[in-house]
Amino acid sequence: MNVDHYTYRVTWSAEDGEHVGLCAEFPSLSWLAASPEEALAGIRAVVADCVKDMAANAEPVPEPIADRRYSGEFKVRIPPQQHRQLVIEAAEQGVSLNRLVSSKLAA
Repeated sequence: MNVDHYTYRVTWSAEDGEHVGLCAEFPSLSWLAASPEEALAGIRAVVADCVKDMAANAEPVPEPIADRRYSGEFKVRIPPQQHRQLVIEAAEQGVSLNRLVSSKLAA
């Protein structure tokens, strides 16, 4: 497993007064550091250790989000009235419901 393919993020933690490194595929892990670079290096090392440990114990290792294939489709349940309003809006704009919702999500 290539740990470079995981989704990392560094943000400021006002509560801790430090930068925090995070990994989307391992939401329970984090690393605090004085600089963003140190936070990124720290979370990458923690993830690498975790993946190594999981593999050694024959545990399933999360697949990186970047390596997954996506169909471009997903279902969303909404109230019937909201569905009706979206259909009306799409009709008024002369576009499909799919195109209307896709553009709203992109905004």
